[in-house]
Amino acid sequence: MKKTFCSLIVFGILVMAVNGFGEMLPGAYSISPYVGLYKFEGNLDLNSGPTYGVRLGYDFTKRFGVEMDLGYVDTKYTEVAPDRYTDVYNYRLEALYHFFPEKKLVPFVAAGFGGQTMNYRNTPKSDTTHFAGDYGVGLKYFLTDNVALRTDLRHVLGFASIENNLEWTFGLTFLFGGSKPMAEKAVVREAAAAPVVLDTDGDGVPNDLDKCLDTPAGVKVDLDGCPLDTDGDGVYDYLDQCPDTPKGVKVDSNGCPLDSDLDGVPDYLDQCPDTKKGVKVDANGCPPPPPMAEARVAPKAAAMEKQIVEKGRVTLNVQFDTDKAIVKPEYGDDIEKLADVMAGHPELKIAIEGHTDNVGALKYNMNLSQKRADAVKNVLVKKYGIDPARLTAKGFGETKPIADNKTKAGKQQNRRVEASAEFVIKK
Repeated sequence: MKKTFCSLIVFGILVMAVNGFGEMLPGAYSISPYVGLYKFEGNLDLNSGPTYGVRLGYDFTKRFGVEMDLGYVDTKYTEVAPDRYTDVYNYRLEALYHFFPEKKLVPFVAAGFGGQTMNYRNTPKSDTTHFAGDYGVGLKYFLTDNVALRTDLRHVLGFASIENNLEWTFGLTFLFGGSKPMAEKAVVREAAAAPVVLDTDGDGVPNDLDKCLDTPAGVKVDLDGCPLDTDGDGVYDYLDQCPDTPKGVKVDSNGCPLDSDLDGVPDYLDQCPDTKKGVKVDANGCPPPPPMAEARVAPKAAAMEKQIVEKGRVTLNVQFDTDKAIVKPEYGDDIEKLADVMAGHPELKIAIEGHTDNVGALKYNMNLSQKRADAVKNVLVKKYGIDPARLTAKGFGETKPIADNKTKAGKQQNRRVEASAEFVIKK
């Protein structure tokens, strides 16, 4: 027996020189001879002694397996009767769970159930057999694909009187059979075949990864082998005549923003998208307003009349306190001028636009700006008798600031009301 295990140790030293990356394989059988030390609980009056044995195993999966453990312990009584020897036979069936089954070093846990027989030599005491259970841990270190060093530690529970024994063993595991997963076999076959990688369009992306196989020569591509589209408008850069189109803007086949009325101003910037063909427009895509017919207005309103004629809108000097929509008396002068202009031009219709600074929630400010526009409209109607059908009021909240909201003065300017001419008088 001792010669056999010495041979196993020598064999283990030799195979350690072999480079191997073993792993647990489903369907593999194993045989694991071992030597070790067995320590008995003190009340059994048995000395610790060497143990020898073999484990026979089968792995259902990479992680789960079972083993039959057959072991022998050569021991004798303690100093009470040192000349009396006892043979102990252990036989158990264990379940094993392996961690990191693809690695070279594989830890595992084990638990099992079986029996223990004690043969009392040189004594009148009868042999005994009782049930025994065990649990413990172990390590397997693969020297090759089929050979592994192994060490195990078990806590053995004898059920005769609930003895607690410890067993430590060291040995080798030899594996037979088993199969690697299909995916791993496929990788091995692919490596052996070393297929030629094709790149039909020569863009540096192989055909099996290329989503655009017909890219013209010399065109820069992304990781999928498709031409670059820097502005994300759906037209590749090498075809895009407008490569800096803002995100989300609709474009034509050349990658340029749409211009539905062909006035030279793209739709996303055009404030008058229905301008008739051939009409000259300003930077906003709108035709200049026709001149107003001459009218008699109060002299102090002449400047405002000119501003409405030339620009189509005027900013009233009507400002509001924070979170207020009350028109103060000191701001009534511009409202009176606007009333004079409308009185001199009965055909003129005006849109009153209310605005706020950025203090407060967006929705709240939108409602507040509407109240401010309504307040100015009410002054024009109630104080100056302007027909309400000629006036509209709309709030724009904080969306159209004319000054920096970071300063107190800027916020004051943004809390304002503007008037724009919806219609102008024709000659």
